[in-house]
Amino acid sequence: MFIFTLRRLSLFIFTMLMLTMLSFSLSFLFPGKSVINLSGQINATPSQLIALNENYQTDKNIVHQFGAYLSHIAQGDLGQSMASQSPINAEIAELLPATIELSLVALLIAMFVGIPLGFIAAINHNKASDNAILSFAMLGYSIPVFWLGLLAILFFSIGLGWLPSAGQISLLFEIEFVTGIQFIDILLSDSPYKWQAFNNASAHIILPACVIALAPATIFIRLSRASMIEVLATGYIRAARAKGLSSRQIIFRHAIRNALIKIIRHVGLQFANLVTIAMVTEVIFSWPGIGRWLIESIYQRDYTAIQSGLLVLSCFIFIVHILTDFIYAALNPLARGNNYGS
Repeated sequence: MFIFTLRRLSLFIFTMLMLTMLSFSLSFLFPGKSVINLSGQINATPSQLIALNENYQTDKNIVHQFGAYLSHIAQGDLGQSMASQSPINAEIAELLPATIELSLVALLIAMFVGIPLGFIAAINHNKASDNAILSFAMLGYSIPVFWLGLLAILFFSIGLGWLPSAGQISLLFEIEFVTGIQFIDILLSDSPYKWQAFNNASAHIILPACVIALAPATIFIRLSRASMIEVLATGYIRAARAKGLSSRQIIFRHAIRNALIKIIRHVGLQFANLVTIAMVTEVIFSWPGIGRWLIESIYQRDYTAIQSGLLVLSCFIFIVHILTDFIYAALNPLARGNNYGS
């Protein structure tokens, strides 16, 4: 396990180094001075500009400049937003939890819907229910998320009036910012209207989370179906049938737990897909997350926010991938490498 950890740690360091090089190179590709693009201080006085050039070592070669940029990132200095002139790390710390909350809820919906449907399709392989579930998966994966979001607002919010169409919570509730995750902050608050606020936040998150979850749910359907078909064809399942175990016992005692292990390794990849879809969905539903903030930064040509936001978001997604690999390796020792099994 130690060697497995070292591999993932070295891969993480190498990947982050490549990402910082990409982010650093963007400062030269964007219009304007590179030191302004890195710091975001568009209204800097001449004396401040001299100090910035010294801090970022713009008078030296490109290697020293990159080293100065890495030292700023290591200290948590991501610069200032060109649009709001506030520290970017403070804005990301405020907005990223909302995106994490939305993505986690969407991931849970995708897993609780997609995995059981995939198992049902595999158990009824080449039957009518299998074909119906595969048709649903193909249709769901083909629908563009922005079109689906607009249709959901039109039908469920405007037409039926069941769910709110925008925002994270109603303006009637004032919840103190603690963690940034709305549900946790509501539970930690001392408001007498805590449960009314919880229900209101739940109603606000259902529609965007379901829109985000549709495409990953269809992928989970195909992954779980293929995994279950592979497990049901193994020798120990045939041996269990020969012993006289019923189909129910075989599926619930043996097949499901072994099929789930093969699916876990794909959860990290689907979480990255969820974050990408959430960037568009946050704009449609006015969700106060980092995806909406990044898209608004592109519209406002806030180059410092674009560089830092992409770097932080990529780092977060890669950390999720590493955690998923560790969970998969803990459940399946054969995945740790040749030194840990055969």
